[in-house]
Amino acid sequence: MHYDIGMSKKMKKIEPATGIIEKHGRGFGFVRQEEGEDIFISPANMLGAMNGDLVEVDLLPEHLCSRSKEGIITKILERKYSEVVGTFQDNGRFGFVVPDDRKNTDDVFIKIELARGAQNGDKVVARITKYPDKFSRAEGKITEIIARAGQVGGDISGLIRQYGLFETFPSRANAEAKHAAKAPITASDLGGRLDLRGEKIFTIDGPAAKDLDDAVSIHRLPNGNFLLGVHIADVTHYVSEDGPLDREALKRGTSVYLVNRVVPMLPRVLSNGMCSLNPNEDRLTLSCLMEIDDNGFIVNHDITKSVIHSCARLVYDDVSDILEYDDPEQCRRHENILAEIRMMGRLAEILREKRKQKGSLDFDLEEAVIEVDEYETPVRIEIEPRRTANRLIEEFMLAANETVAEHFFWMESPFVYRVHEKPDAEKLTDLKKYLANFRINLKGSPENIHPKNLAIIIDGLTGEPYEAIVSRVILRTMKKAYYSPACEGHFGLAFQYYCHFTSPIRRYPDLMIHRIIKAHLDGKMTPELLAKYTADVQTASEISSQTERHAQELEREVEKLKKAQYMVNHIGDEFDGIVSGVTDFGVYVELSNTIEGMAFARDLRRPYQMGEKVRIRVMDSRPSERQIDFKILEDKD
Repeated sequence: MHYDIGMSKKMKKIEPATGIIEKHGRGFGFVRQEEGEDIFISPANMLGAMNGDLVEVDLLPEHLCSRSKEGIITKILERKYSEVVGTFQDNGRFGFVVPDDRKNTDDVFIKIELARGAQNGDKVVARITKYPDKFSRAEGKITEIIARAGQVGGDISGLIRQYGLFETFPSRANAEAKHAAKAPITASDLGGRLDLRGEKIFTIDGPAAKDLDDAVSIHRLPNGNFLLGVHIADVTHYVSEDGPLDREALKRGTSVYLVNRVVPMLPRVLSNGMCSLNPNEDRLTLSCLMEIDDNGFIVNHDITKSVIHSCARLVYDDVSDILEYDDPEQCRRHENILAEIRMMGRLAEILREKRKQKGSLDFDLEEAVIEVDEYETPVRIEIEPRRTANRLIEEFMLAANETVAEHFFWMESPFVYRVHEKPDAEKLTDLKKYLANFRINLKGSPENIHPKNLAIIIDGLTGEPYEAIVSRVILRTMKKAYYSPACEGHFGLAFQYYCHFTSPIRRYPDLMIHRIIKAHLDGKMTPELLAKYTADVQTASEISSQTERHAQELEREVEKLKKAQYMVNHIGDEFDGIVSGVTDFGVYVELSNTIEGMAFARDLRRPYQMGEKVRIRVMDSRPSERQIDFKILEDKD
């Protein structure tokens, strides 16, 4: 049913609504408003709007609507995109760019003289020269060829570009990074720094990590307390404030990790070079030294500029083998720091237990590792467990982040805090109903829930077949954490003070607060600088929160793509899984390696409940749609 323009003149005038159009692959869409119900838009009433555009909508009278709330787009207020990333289709005398964005249903017409040598199947960028309207499609010209048809890595390169990211850096930012990376550490650089080069300090990371931005140290004090050192690369020494590199880092906000490649926040010449705490080399750092008693309380601390000389580059599995199995080979290899490793293991247990008592949520979600071959084809997807050493570093970083946040809160300094608000009461009510399906009782009022109530449930899931699924649902109930100049606490961790201090190579908020910390330590926090940083932390918080969400979306999209590609080679194979979602059109089933597919309602023999074990056959996998189809064969006892 379409909107009758003539008829509208006789009707009572209704104020237009505004919102963002979210289009579906079949052409229709919904206008998402900041407040109020979504408005359905049929393909005939789009007015040439593209996915993500800000639009004005006239609501249709109820008797003309096929849905509860339907409208017609009358004006496009703001276009979201000026360019489209997609696949070029050569039709001889002209071509089209078919967008990679599944919600963008608008192909872009390309005159052959504007194709810039693009060939059929190439991954390209098309700049829009004429937006679509009610009668004609979008037109554009090719401005960039991302990857040739069939080129290795073209799929991920296209997604990176689709999300507005670049693997290369602007020339001025690159030049600054190269110049800074060549500068040797001089005597003047060491002025005012605590010299820790004689201490046993080392890094613990994954085997493939190249940007080592944190190192740790430990020993017992005469009074019996632990002295834990968390030493973080002094990245601000190499990134000039408000310079080309700093502006580019702020724009990026974060490094993005995509299967076998990284879109870094800083050029690799810095992030993998002078800013990386590589073994057997002097490195400038900021150190958070914490005196911790046997109950896990931080009774004293010092935050200082320092210089370290890492004595070893350890990997998680090797350290875990020592702490979990007392592995003879690893003990021999690391004999010179074996006592420190064991002491760290003990302290990490103490800190973890103290955090647990406070009610801190610990989502023990094991992540899938996607292994690809030389053609970036996924060949293995398996769960990577969080082992003892991973948890150890996590506990030490949490302690440092909390300590630094509290210190500068009481200094009343401009700062960037990490904030996590308590969940909405409505979502907690829904969660309570969901958990009842598993005979789990969520205690407490949804209006004033304590994280400890959720922590008890998560702890009780250990070993259950539905542990991962229920944990993810609880996690999705949480609000998203964000950055803010206001210290408003972290619900999930049950911390009153929290920030991100430990990863300045890959997160801009950490870089920003390092700059503030050093200004205080150097006695340079003038009223003028105080005013500047008050404005800067607001900007950094807003941009970093936005870029973090953007990066997470891209990471999830690449993971879905690779999982679908992997299952193409398993069509017809059978697997055991667990029902992870129930909808009107079918059920979702999750396999042990976190791959999820849909078993459609038309093929189901009976209703299914969340958490049920089932056996499935892979029926189809469509990577371009990120869709995997299953068929349930039988129930599993």
